[in-house]
Amino acid sequence: MGAFDALHNRSLTDPEGFWAEAAGAITWTRRWDAVLDASNPPFVRWFSGAELNTAYNALDRHVEAGRGDQAALIYESPVTGRSEVISFRALTDRVARLAGALRALGVEKGDRVIVYMPMVPQAVEAMLACARLGAVHSVVFGGFAPNELATRIDDAKPKAVLSASCGIEPGRTVAYKPMLDLAIAQARHKPSACVILQRPERSCDLTAGRDHDWGDVTARAAPVEPVPVAATDPLYILYTSGTTGQPKGIVRDNGGHAVALAWTMRDFYGMRPGEVFWTASDVGWVVGHSYIVYAPLIYGCSSVLFEGKPVGTPDAGVYWRVIRDHGVAALFTAPTAFRAIRKEDPDGRLIGRYDIKSLRALFLAGERSDPETINWAVDKLAIPVVDHWWQTETGWVIAGNPLGVERFPLKPGSATRPMCGWDIKALDANGQEVPRGDVGALVAKLPMPPGTFPTLWRAPDRYRQAYFTEFPGYYKTGDAGYVDEDGYVHVMTRVDDVINVAGHRLSTGAIEEVLAGHPDVAECAVIGVADPLKGMLPLGFLVLKAGVDRPEAEIAAEVVQRVRDRIGPVAAFKTAVVVDRLPKTRSGKILRGTMKKIADAEPAKTPATIDDPAILDEVAEALQRVGYARAG
Repeated sequence: MGAFDALHNRSLTDPEGFWAEAAGAITWTRRWDAVLDASNPPFVRWFSGAELNTAYNALDRHVEAGRGDQAALIYESPVTGRSEVISFRALTDRVARLAGALRALGVEKGDRVIVYMPMVPQAVEAMLACARLGAVHSVVFGGFAPNELATRIDDAKPKAVLSASCGIEPGRTVAYKPMLDLAIAQARHKPSACVILQRPERSCDLTAGRDHDWGDVTARAAPVEPVPVAATDPLYILYTSGTTGQPKGIVRDNGGHAVALAWTMRDFYGMRPGEVFWTASDVGWVVGHSYIVYAPLIYGCSSVLFEGKPVGTPDAGVYWRVIRDHGVAALFTAPTAFRAIRKEDPDGRLIGRYDIKSLRALFLAGERSDPETINWAVDKLAIPVVDHWWQTETGWVIAGNPLGVERFPLKPGSATRPMCGWDIKALDANGQEVPRGDVGALVAKLPMPPGTFPTLWRAPDRYRQAYFTEFPGYYKTGDAGYVDEDGYVHVMTRVDDVINVAGHRLSTGAIEEVLAGHPDVAECAVIGVADPLKGMLPLGFLVLKAGVDRPEAEIAAEVVQRVRDRIGPVAAFKTAVVVDRLPKTRSGKILRGTMKKIADAEPAKTPATIDDPAILDEVAEALQRVGYARAG
């Protein structure tokens, strides 16, 4: 049995012993009464009776250990031309004073605070200041539509909102304050205070009696000491869009969260305290919560906060410049970012302009990594490339390649092995495990490990119904895929994206894998569209690499033939259309469900998370070109 197999086996057979040992990496103000309380499934509690403060673990203890001068946060903002390095000592002071300002405005332990911020250091300070007070933060992606922000205000009922005058996007400034004002006007619940960061690119008017200037209130605030909270108390609420239209408030606790994240930094990401870890995401998403803010700082790494894009700020070489300038040891980003870089610089010429020898590993997550993108990264960077699978609900990796323990052979298209605490199976509709290699619903055997979501905010019945009822004894991930003979997990698509073509269940992810292998294709998506004869038919969208000038019809015909050759006529794949770009959320997820509704002439509400709503019109026009006139 290999080193990781032994570790994984222990995590499943002796979870209390395994996670108690991992908890030694965390500073507690009170030890737990029980490591695991699974007496009321599916509501599992980790480290019951223990107390700690997450902000103390992320900041003060590193200062007390003599590492106050080490960089905690490295702010890189190519959209504004600013760069700043903030030490653990300085960040601790800033967080303590912001916590003092919040306390002066009436925020105490257990209160909720909404954070509606751009990618600036103050966004990280806001999250940590809440954690310091024992308040519960709920970060809403900066620039979110007012009506969506209003629904989150009504659900969380925050005492205060922390925001900024504006956000900066390539080529434009986005005014946040008018959207915040409109959201508060629409919401039934009214926060008693707003603290506004005035950015020099665009200032805003403050509402007398409610709004406070960030600089003013922090300048006169007394710093606050960390407030101990129960390990089972909520650290944050992170809303995801629900199928009912009512957002789901994913809750994260304090104790299990800190333990699990610290474990991943060492054993999964293979990091050492003091090294530079860069997660190129946004603090509005779970990836930003876990791996921009909490995990690197709890573990004692320096974390890069990046306000920019993988291309266009100024070019597809910006990642390599940041890695060179700050000695980044590991980069974690979304596959869509690498597809964008590959599209603009298919030969990787920009990589050679920068000395990036500090980079030991690349981690990809957020959406399925197609083999072509992984192979391109392996070829151009010559370092381990790890595709790993996790979700907002889980908070950290479900399956991946544990570089800190044992490196497994790469299988492009697979997330590799289930991590410690995770027992993953593929089940059929009757809840029976399918043969190895067959696609099924991917589930995790209970209990879920620490750091996962213990409930939904004020919705325990919805929590049970949405995730644990269909497959008793398991957490339903909502993803479809298979486990192969080597125990590798292959996440192919969302369960809803498995299409039924004349009685044959096909994974859109498998078809996308074939399309992405075409030498001219930079990015692709496949959806299932309604068909009167076969029930559903797959339809492909292609984004071509920069510089490709061949006829689009010729390329489309070639990818159709590729699918026929590799999957077979059973796929009934006959149509592919070239588009300039794909509709995505701000976190990089392709909006396949919205594309399908447009194709099937169903009402398609513009998702609040969409990066650019105009792309949906381009999708409709592309569908018209291939005979889906009703899509217009």
